[in-house]
Amino acid sequence: MDHTKRVLLVTDVQRDFCAGGALAVPDGDAVVGPINRLARNYDLVVLTQDWHPAGHRSFASQHPGRAPFEEADFPYGLQTLWPDHCVQDTPGAEFHPDLSIPHAGLIIRKGFRSDVDSYSAFAEADGTVTGLGAYLRDRGVRAVDCVGLATDYCVAWSAEDAARQGFRVRVLQDACRAIDFNGSLAAAWARLSARGVTLAKMG
Repeated sequence: MDHTKRVLLVTDVQRDFCAGGALAVPDGDAVVGPINRLARNYDLVVLTQDWHPAGHRSFASQHPGRAPFEEADFPYGLQTLWPDHCVQDTPGAEFHPDLSIPHAGLIIRKGFRSDVDSYSAFAEADGTVTGLGAYLRDRGVRAVDCVGLATDYCVAWSAEDAARQGFRVRVLQDACRAIDFNGSLAAAWARLSARGVTLAKMG
């Protein structure tokens, strides 16, 4: 077993998180080319895909009088309310048309339960595990490199959970972009550093 084996975890490079999308991350399209090039260096690549049913409870539209980016109390804790985005079987939920990773081994779909959001590829917001950790360990993976959208939400939560599950983790900053709302990026970096996640460049 190769204990140095790495996986590239590509997070949510979808139309709705890119230019013109319902929840566009500033400069989000800029990650596509670097990720395509980077992925060629990995034998194992995992993609994540936000995949919400219409009317998902995390959508601000489902909470009269509330606006996107406000927080609400959910049974599992504070939940950011979002614009409707990445609704199942809509163009906005599709991967960016220029994303090209034909050898990707797995797609993890997140947020498909109508009342539970999911940022991390490893566990949903209520703690339900996705099985990704076991999938990687069964393949001898010991290190996870994280890229994609958005740095301060789904990328950071996935990186943090990967570290919590015992993987060595890097976030490759030049292949990520952030929303950075109300200091969310600085807060994410602080959490990741405390967890031992390395912030690196593609190099």
